[in-house]
Amino acid sequence: MKPASGRPRNPRIDTAVLRAAAELVTEVGYADLTVAAIAERAGTSKPAIYRRWPSKAHLLHEAAFPDGEELSLPDTGSLRGDLAEMLRRTAAAFAHPVARALTPGLMAEIAADPTLHPALLERFGGVWKGFGDRMAAAIEHGEVRAGVDADVLIETIAGAVLMRLVLRSPDQLDEGWVAHTTDLLMRGIAA
Repeated sequence: MKPASGRPRNPRIDTAVLRAAAELVTEVGYADLTVAAIAERAGTSKPAIYRRWPSKAHLLHEAAFPDGEELSLPDTGSLRGDLAEMLRRTAAAFAHPVARALTPGLMAEIAADPTLHPALLERFGGVWKGFGDRMAAAIEHGEVRAGVDADVLIETIAGAVLMRLVLRSPDQLDEGWVAHTTDLLMRGIAA
């Protein structure tokens, strides 16, 4: 492997840029946010930002969803419990002010930037890692009907959360909604 050339990146710049991006997107919104404004607030330059992130959308996605931990797959001991917890965690992640300010613009950027969609999939690739194994076990034990696609179920969870946020306020992603949505999901996949 060839050693890296040049100076190593300063992690303080990464932290300052991510913090500035998160603050600014909630203040001015996605459409009015510029990389120049992020650089100014972070005390760095636009070239320093573009060396780290290929676009504003890539940067803001990382600022809103730093490591995906809040969405990681729980193990509650039951599929119903896992689904409910996945709904809670997905709701918490997407209801966060940074994610709420970012999501509409990010959805538009996905259509316009062919590099963004694969990057987002890669970022969330491990988020619900292992869910397919749990679904296979649930199918084997007769809890879930054969043929249920774990990826489609995950997409359904994310879609339900996003639509609820579009149609209602974040405080309506409450335990009642989680319980009702979990019941609907379980009825849809039950053996």
